[in-house]
Amino acid sequence: MNFGQNLKKLRKSKNMSQEELAEKVMVTRQSVSKWETGEAYPEMNNILELCKIFHCHINDLVNDNILDIDSLDEDVKMSAVKFKKEKQKQMKGISNILSIIGKIGGIVARVGLVFIIIAVVAIPFLFKSIDIKDGKIVSNSNRIKMVEYDKSYDLRLNDSTILTNGGKGDLKRLANSIEKFSKPIVVLFLELGLVFVIAFIIVLIKALKHLELLFSNINKGDTPFTLDNVNHIKKMSYLMIACVILSSIGQSLLEIPFKSLVQLDFNLVNIVEILFLYSMSLVFEYGHEIQLDSKGKIYGEED
Repeated sequence: MNFGQNLKKLRKSKNMSQEELAEKVMVTRQSVSKWETGEAYPEMNNILELCKIFHCHINDLVNDNILDIDSLDEDVKMSAVKFKKEKQKQMKGISNILSIIGKIGGIVARVGLVFIIIAVVAIPFLFKSIDIKDGKIVSNSNRIKMVEYDKSYDLRLNDSTILTNGGKGDLKRLANSIEKFSKPIVVLFLELGLVFVIAFIIVLIKALKHLELLFSNINKGDTPFTLDNVNHIKKMSYLMIACVILSSIGQSLLEIPFKSLVQLDFNLVNIVEILFLYSMSLVFEYGHEIQLDSKGKIYGEED
């Protein structure tokens, strides 16, 4: 806010009309109106008189923000304190939500990790049970059956369906890859790619844990600027770099034999990156509010 806005806010906080303020300062109502609209600026003696009337400092009138809360009278001070409490409540609520998101994300990632580990164990056995005949994948085991429909297929192990609504085009591309590279090579690249995906998910779980702890601390504490929170932020940045590297290597390995068959975008990485950037903005936004409350001073700064 500029001088005029500050003056208008202070005047209204005292339930004072422009005429009443003009009478106290001994100027015309038009002068007060021009001060509030920015058409004119009061002389120094009038500014000093305004400070006496509102029990405030000069900085509280001329600065862009009212910083010196202690200098204001009780009505204005209570309004500022109310704003501060509402802001803290809002930030604590958002922090709590982000902490919960980090916790839920970690749980989801752990569930996905279990399925991928199962896939790593099962792939060699599945490939042993299939052959290529006339450019098509066929099962050579009574335990594994492929039930084909018009545009899809189901993969069954004994009497249990382990894959449903698979695309026939995927089977054709998989058959072409096996004919080109041989089953052992395809299995090798699949296993290596999934190992990197497993490593990626493990690192992602650690990053989400730091996200959870960071905002849990902010929700419980008075300030985000603690050494513990700074360490969480640093570790999150290191782990996110590792996630990007691991996901890229895993995707590259899986694409070698399958080309268009495997198209992994790793959207989860992008989501966590957005959360990471958003968390940084919240940390510094909250810190900015605290800095305003402490008159904008940095530790060790002299007047």
